[in-house]
Amino acid sequence: MLKYYKGSFLFTAICLALAGWLGFESTGTLAGTLGILWIVLVLGVLEVSLSFDNAVVNATVLRDMDDVWRRRFLTWGILIAVFGMRIVFPLAVVAIAAHMGPIEAIKLAAGDPVRYEQIITSAHVGISGFGGAFLAMVGLNFFLDEDKDEHWLGWIERPLAALRAISGLATGIVLLALYVIGRFIPAADAMTFLSAGIFGLLTYIAVHAIGVLLEGDGDAATGAVARSGFAAFLYLEVLDASFSFDGVIGAFALSNNLFIIALGLGIGAMFVRSMTIMLVERGTLTQYRYLEHGAFYAIVALAAIMLLSVRFHIPETITGLIGATVIGLSFWASIRSNRTRPA
Repeated sequence: MLKYYKGSFLFTAICLALAGWLGFESTGTLAGTLGILWIVLVLGVLEVSLSFDNAVVNATVLRDMDDVWRRRFLTWGILIAVFGMRIVFPLAVVAIAAHMGPIEAIKLAAGDPVRYEQIITSAHVGISGFGGAFLAMVGLNFFLDEDKDEHWLGWIERPLAALRAISGLATGIVLLALYVIGRFIPAADAMTFLSAGIFGLLTYIAVHAIGVLLEGDGDAATGAVARSGFAAFLYLEVLDASFSFDGVIGAFALSNNLFIIALGLGIGAMFVRSMTIMLVERGTLTQYRYLEHGAFYAIVALAAIMLLSVRFHIPETITGLIGATVIGLSFWASIRSNRTRPA
């Protein structure tokens, strides 16, 4: 098992070395340097705990992907995940929100991290609307998939399966959730929230459409989208971005330094990549039949938390614990099922 994590441990060592240099340069003391190293490690653990369900969902798509696009996701995709989402995305948010250029955004992040943090957190409403809507569509469409015939929590999944013939049901549920939540927040925030949520829906539909056009037929919601390499790659990148939103925002609770956050979250992203490879190559999802269900339950829970976070403060620790608990229960249920139904 350790062979899957060699690259991640090496990447962690490099990031910690950079964090140590950054800490000593910025503080000039051993205590300050150790403090920054600790923050980077905690951010890495936080990212892994929040994104384990991401690894499982990635594996469900990658197992149906052709080898060429699978390699591209595991190479190009990790560069986009680490560099794009953990560095470029926050800078882009600041540049758009503050109406400044990318160079000015970098200078702001390096020279005035407090103001940089304020701008990032002020964009929380839009980020939550977009990410929550997209993830809700991903989770709901898994349970409404016509090809899904295995149920873990039958008292939830069988009634949903009976409703899957209703066209656009998932979209209607998400739109209703956006409308109801929007009624309980200030009008200015409500417009931003609703607009971002609608764009999240449109993004999901666009990825679905690309998959259908490239594949020619079939449902691109969760499984069949993987059979079209480009559509699968695009789907996974948007999915990873949606999972990353809460981690990027939550990281500011520990540090407002862009580079420290990037190092910590980058470590977590590398371990998520290693977990994804292990799940695919070892056939773990086939061995543990309910693990995939647990991941999608965790996605629905994360989507609900992101949408509700515009009205209520929900600590990132709670988010991580919910995901880990649900996946842990699904793993345990899979083991019990394998003993009683070995076939």
